[in-house]
Amino acid sequence: MQDTIELRYTSLINRVKKACINCGRNPEEVTVVAVSKTKPVEMIEAVRKLGHRHFGENKVQELMPKMDHFSDDTEIIWHMVGGLQTNKIKYLVEEVDWIDSVPKLKALKEINKRASKVKREIKVLIQVNISDEDQKFGCEPEDLPELLKASDNMKYVRVMGLMGIASFVDDPEIVRPQFRLLRELLKQEQEKGYETHDLRHLSMGMTGDLEVAIEEGSTMIRVGTALFGERDYG
Repeated sequence: MQDTIELRYTSLINRVKKACINCGRNPEEVTVVAVSKTKPVEMIEAVRKLGHRHFGENKVQELMPKMDHFSDDTEIIWHMVGGLQTNKIKYLVEEVDWIDSVPKLKALKEINKRASKVKREIKVLIQVNISDEDQKFGCEPEDLPELLKASDNMKYVRVMGLMGIASFVDDPEIVRPQFRLLRELLKQEQEKGYETHDLRHLSMGMTGDLEVAIEEGSTMIRVGTALFGERDYG
């Protein structure tokens, strides 16, 4: 398994480097979040042995035991990347480093409230519905300014940027406008000079469209299949 993971990891990192070089970017600007949805901890261990630090999960019930398994490894950075239910936030704030999928002000308030009890600052990304699909989570683009304004100055929440999930299509060029929209939204909000928000990240791009996402300014890509293989279920 280690050999297979190492080959996949090398291939993935080379894809990221090539995409960055092709558009004149520094590969160090792009963070790979390894999303191990449905995969066993042994696979995470294999990736961790290669020096990788950023790992993510789609579901709280899967994230929590995996964080517990690696509780002694203080260098791992954990991301919650899936649809966020407000009633699950209380389970996250003691251990998770990033919540990459915050869709509304109510969730931000709950994160701030729960994190205040354990005195931990949580880095978050606001998820924006860039695909205009009803089944996708995220705030609407026109609602983003109000959300960011209302959440500025939260003591235990640091909004680090935006996240978006593009439409699932065979040709990644089709979703380029969706990535571009997220980039333009971030730029507009960066110019407003918020007190506590640190809007530097764009989390967009996955296995099938990461090159286009990087070309459009992504600083975080969420990759599962290219690294861990096809999911067994879910």
